[in-house]
Amino acid sequence: MKMSRQLPLNALRVFEAAARCGSFTKAGEELGLTQTAVSYQIKLLEDHIGEPLFLRRPRQVTLTTIGERLAPRVSESFGQLQDALSAVMEASGDMLTIHSTATFAQQWFSRHLGAFQLRHPNIAVRLISSASMVDFTREVADVAIRWGQGDWPGLAAHRIMQLDFTPMLSPKLLEATDGLKEPADLLKLTIISAGDRWWPQWFAAAGVENPDLGRFPRNEFGTQLLDAGIAMAGQGVAILNPGHFHEDIAAGRLCQPFDILCNDGRDYWLAYPESRRNVPKIKAFRNWLLAEMAVDRQVE
Repeated sequence: MKMSRQLPLNALRVFEAAARCGSFTKAGEELGLTQTAVSYQIKLLEDHIGEPLFLRRPRQVTLTTIGERLAPRVSESFGQLQDALSAVMEASGDMLTIHSTATFAQQWFSRHLGAFQLRHPNIAVRLISSASMVDFTREVADVAIRWGQGDWPGLAAHRIMQLDFTPMLSPKLLEATDGLKEPADLLKLTIISAGDRWWPQWFAAAGVENPDLGRFPRNEFGTQLLDAGIAMAGQGVAILNPGHFHEDIAAGRLCQPFDILCNDGRDYWLAYPESRRNVPKIKAFRNWLLAEMAVDRQVE
């Protein structure tokens, strides 16, 4: 029997996701399909090939021998298709789309992206700042600056900045107090964004039990920039990453009253689809960013 030359691309895309995720349900969540729709597409592909690709067991699916042979080739082929499309787009002019948190965009990119443009004048940059994580399967993006643990399936991730946190306030507010002799004294001041998960972690590390943060407004501003701005205005104490505010500390707009630094295991990462690691504009940006970050660490 001669196989049709018409490739079942939709079914192959579903198969690639299911093989990578090891689950029809997770593949459906990634692709925006129901588990039933995923199962249907897999069945279409199996009928097309004439061989089963998965062994179905209760709450588990595993690849058959045929499925194991097919999965890496399908994944590689989709990666090559993506690279081919990227190459065509780049031929008519490069545009690098970067998704970033607002704080990182304002505090780091605003001072450094010009250097990238000077080194790569043929690459235009589109910077999008957002509090939410970009979904590379549904949104237009080449790379992203994310905070987390760097364990995102299908993405290459490079740690670029340690996201430590500690209370900070304006030197003028510090002078106006009776003195902050111990961490518990911070509770005599206004705690900015008291609902931030960093606050209880820091107080616990500082040995302060039951800080009663619920008596402060549980504001959520979505970016450290607003918290820092309120602190610099002398209106309270903010929990911040000192690495973002070197200039403000040096200029006397912010100070760190205690040496206790905390880290909850979530840092800043450069992330992009693993299948696109060799796209020239992504390679150029990755190499530049990692080199710049290495210089920053030496300066610190």
